[in-house]
Amino acid sequence: METDLPDLRDRDDVYDLVYGFYQRVFQDELLGPIFIDVAQMDLDAHMPIMCDFWETVLFRAGLYKRNALQKHLDLHEKASLGSEHFERWLAVWTTNVDDHYVGPKAELAKIQAGRIAQSIHRRLQGRSGSQFETIGTREAAE
Repeated sequence: METDLPDLRDRDDVYDLVYGFYQRVFQDELLGPIFIDVAQMDLDAHMPIMCDFWETVLFRAGLYKRNALQKHLDLHEKASLGSEHFERWLAVWTTNVDDHYVGPKAELAKIQAGRIAQSIHRRLQGRSGSQFETIGTREAAE
């Protein structure tokens, strides 16, 4: 399948991707109230932070120095975030990526978003952030 869509190349692309994602999320009946009413997100103030985050995730820019988990822990205290929230977040993110970009960095954006969503969700439940948390030990046979 041939496409005219570009891959993510730089911060301008990251900005467009993240901004488009928030436009969709604000309109979403499940997520919109959390972002708008509970988090009271100031998009203008938040965009540089999220661009630093995603530019670091996708291009190893080293710009993001904050604690993403703590922000979600604080939000979880105000509005319990369940698997349905993370699944919808990921679905909106993935659709947004697919609608605008194609290529290795676009695929990485979707893969990393899935890993991040799963890890944060596990941590909010008081579990390990690792996808390998179920690996355990067993008693040795005598």
